[in-house]
Amino acid sequence: MARGEKSEMVKMSVLMIVITSSMLMTTSRSVQRARDVDSEDSEIVRRHLLANGLGVTPPMGWNSWNHFSCNINEKVIKETADALVTTGLSKLGYNYVNIDDCWAELARDQRGNLVPKKSTFPSGIKALADYVHSKGLKLGIYSDAGYLTCSKTMPGSLGHEEQDAKTFAEWGIDYLKYDNCNTDGSRPTVRYPVMTRALMKSGRPIFHSLCEWGDMHPALWGSPLGNSWRTTIDINDSWLSMLANADMNEFYAEHARPGGWNDPDMLEVGNGGMTKDEYIVHFSIWAISKAPLLLGCDIRNMTKETMEIVANKEVIAINQDSHGVQAKKARMEGDIQIWAGPLSGYRVALLLLNRGPTRLPITAFWDDIEIPPNSIVEARDLWEHKTLKQKFVGNLTATVDSHACKLYVLKPVA
Repeated sequence: MARGEKSEMVKMSVLMIVITSSMLMTTSRSVQRARDVDSEDSEIVRRHLLANGLGVTPPMGWNSWNHFSCNINEKVIKETADALVTTGLSKLGYNYVNIDDCWAELARDQRGNLVPKKSTFPSGIKALADYVHSKGLKLGIYSDAGYLTCSKTMPGSLGHEEQDAKTFAEWGIDYLKYDNCNTDGSRPTVRYPVMTRALMKSGRPIFHSLCEWGDMHPALWGSPLGNSWRTTIDINDSWLSMLANADMNEFYAEHARPGGWNDPDMLEVGNGGMTKDEYIVHFSIWAISKAPLLLGCDIRNMTKETMEIVANKEVIAINQDSHGVQAKKARMEGDIQIWAGPLSGYRVALLLLNRGPTRLPITAFWDDIEIPPNSIVEARDLWEHKTLKQKFVGNLTATVDSHACKLYVLKPVA
């Protein structure tokens, strides 16, 4: 073979090797890319494990703790379920009947299962769930991401997550409030995902309420793990406690969304520690904050005044609005606060709040609440249940009593 021909053959061989090598590298990269895509898809699935279809709007119902603390039994739970139906509250959306701490025996059974307390829940939780479901309602229960619950009267679920989630599913539980006491010292970001995965494996959609008290800012990491997350310390039945929780919760407003809500703790309306006006403020802020509306009073013995507050359909409609955007403080001046948030249908929820000791005029300007400045606006007063005759341009002013509020839905009409 001539030297020139041999040289050409060598060149061709080298070229073939380069092409083959390139094809192999391309194939290898394609396979790796496919693996990466699969890995990314798996990661997306993993991150969105709690896509359980629950909490599209904030949950509504009742929780036993604020009024009854540990003094609960199956009779109280059944009578509360009955009362939600007979008062008409269930038709307004109050559907969860949630048992808080102290419902179980201190010791698990021989198989490691949680045991309902024989003295207070002799029929067991399954029978109670069946009763609540027969009323068209849902039953919630309580556990803890620690060795004991906060009351130290019953076991937590740490180390028993799958077993307990399976038990809750078998009982027909619809909601789990998961607390953060008596832990092993590990971070909640380590302990809470374990229960999330256990709930997803249980085979039953269960609303997961992370009760981490806002300690490690669960609004920043709770979305893949829960349907709601506590942003605050425990509330108590006082004006200052209620406002403190409202303030803390508002800080995380941008993290609330359908399927996952900021939780400033249960409602105290009707427990007697605040005035009627203060309770109206309490309910109004929780509503526009898209907070869970979980009543904390004795539903069986509500006053007419309490019923008028918690059964206000127009205020509830703000909370349950499909837009799902939490209201924020638009302006603060001394004791005056203006809260606002968008609603569906190009409307705006507006809260004028007087936190001070004297009656004060409060003005909301359109540019503070994201309404075009020259808009002509119709205002609906949700506590007076009337649409104001006057149309407003540029701003709205109202005089607000001490420790009171005005709540409007604003609708541009021109």
